[in-house]
Formats: sequence, structure tokens, C-alpha cells
Amino acid sequence: MSKEAQNKNLHKAKNNKKDEFYTQLPDIENELRHYKEHFKDKVVYCNCDDPRVSNFFHYFSYNFEHLGLKKLIATCYKNQDADLFSQNDSDKAIYLEYDGDKNGNNIPDPEEIGIIALKEDGDFRSKESIELLKQADIIVTNPPFSLFREYVAQLIEYNKKFLIVGHQNAITYKDIFKLMKENKLWLGYGFKGGAGHFINTEYEDYATAGDHRDGMIRVSGVHWFTNLDINKRHEDLILYKPYTLEEYPTYDNYDAINVNKTKDIPVDYKGIMGVPITFLDKYSVEQFEILGLSASAGYSEEIVGIPFLGDKDARPLINGKNTYARIFVKNKKI
Repeated sequence: MSKEAQNKNLHKAKNNKKDEFYTQLPDIENELRHYKEHFKDKVVYCNCDDPRVSNFFHYFSYNFEHLGLKKLIATCYKNQDADLFSQNDSDKAIYLEYDGDKNGNNIPDPEEIGIIALKEDGDFRSKESIELLKQADIIVTNPPFSLFREYVAQLIEYNKKFLIVGHQNAITYKDIFKLMKENKLWLGYGFKGGAGHFINTEYEDYATAGDHRDGMIRVSGVHWFTNLDINKRHEDLILYKPYTLEEYPTYDNYDAINVNKTKDIPVDYKGIMGVPITFLDKYSVEQFEILGLSASAGYSEEIVGIPFLGDKDARPLINGKNTYARIFVKNKKI
């Protein structure tokens, strides 16, 4: 799928409020296997899920005893628009509670799951949903991409641990990047190949024939965002290339060198470096310090975070030409 087609699809989803893509069970299983120790005796809340079709509810209910959970809660948004959710035709908002196997078969049978009608519409911002949020220890779901900022802000406001799916573009949001810079939010292990296939029949899948999956949309640049500590963020990136003036030019408007690929970060450079946004997938909190961000478009220097040497254009420039968005970092171990 081309980047142009991908952006077109995402904008279409945002404009039509149809960005509720259902996450595949294998993708959930592949990520969650790294977090087992975080869930013992915890209440998990999936607050953007119809539990009757949600693979998040499926995963946690079938692994309830294995993870040692205390309780599982999931809320269903009332479908006020027949086209809002491709998999959800519910006319009532409900929430489900599951607190473990009762008959010894280690399967979440229907009679073991409490189904409670909500008075409101089940939106994660509703009063009822917030009261359920307060009960929870960890939030795990795939929130609407178009509401990602607002969704994360709520989790931070209520001091919740979380593991959620979002798009790479969210990294450049001022409030989201601030959390990443302050080590209050980081990337999880990720989707294979940096792309996910989500269940949604509303859109044409522009993926190549070998990667096409019927009834799904392929979204590049999706990530897991979390504030649960994982081994990955403490593993140093292995560096090998020496710094040279020719290969690492200095920006016109920042006292920093440009690095085109994360793997090419010089092993011996002590100063500030502008690295790709994809660097965050390899970021080690002990190895690097995040200083700021400069987007590839726009003229704002609100989140740059380092001295700006230019006039107006805050994009990272080399010989007057714009480069891609860059995160400014320093190697703490030199």
C-alpha cells in the first residue's frame, strides 16, 4: 500500500468517524506475551470494545487464570449509526464483567459472564465509563485513531497503566510527544513489519496481492503504546559507524547533525542528533536522552526542544531543503 493511499484511507476514516478497526487475535497474542507479569491480581478494562466481537475480551477471558487476573471489564458503545461499527449492530450500550472460571473447565461460559445494561451510550468519555475506568488497573484496547489524544489524556488524568494501539502519526502530537520525552509513554514490541491488518469491511485494501486479506484494512505505521515497563526499552542499540562530517551534515537551522537511519547513529558523536521517528522503536532510556522534535511540515517550534537557529521555518533543513520529521537525541553513554 502506498503512503499516499494509506494517508487517504486514514483521513477518510477520521472524517467519517469509521476508524474503529477490530484488532486480530494473533496480533494481540504476539504483543501481550511480553507483559504477563504485569497482570497478576489486576483489573483489566477494555473500554473501546464490543465484547461480543472483541478479540481483546476473547484474549483476556480465555487467559484469565493463566494471567492471574482479578477481573475483566469491557464496554460496548451504543450504535447510533448503522455504519459506525462494521461489526457492531447493538442498539444498547452494555458492559460485561468476568471474574474467572466457576465450573472448572477454564472456559468463559456465557452464564459466568455478567451482562449489565448502561444508561448512557458507552462512550469512553461518559460518566458511567469513567466510573468503570476508576475501578481498573490496566486499560488494554484499540481506541479510535481520531480520538487518540483525548483518549490518552484521560488515561493520564486518572493515572492508569495501559497498552493501546495507535498510529505512528500520534508521536508528532505535541501532548503525546511530551509524554514520550518525559518517559511516561513509550512504544511496545509492535506489529510485524510495522503494519497491522484490522477487521473492517468499509474500506478497500490497497495492499499488494500477497498481503491482501479479505474484509480487512492494512494500516502501515501502527504501534502499541504503553506505560508498562518492558525489557525492550532497556536494551541498548548496538552502534558501529564512526561520525564523519560528510555523511552527517549539520542542519541549517539547528545545531544538530542529521541521521537518516536509526541503525546509522554514529557510535562516537557527543552532540545533538536528529534521528527518524522510527528511532523510538529502538529507544533505550538508559542509552539516549530525548531532547525534542521537529516535524517535516508546518512552522511551529513549540516542541522542538533545542536551540533554533533559523528565522521562521522550523522544519529540519539541509542546504535549504526540508528533510523528514526528526527527533533530537543525545547519547548518554559518551
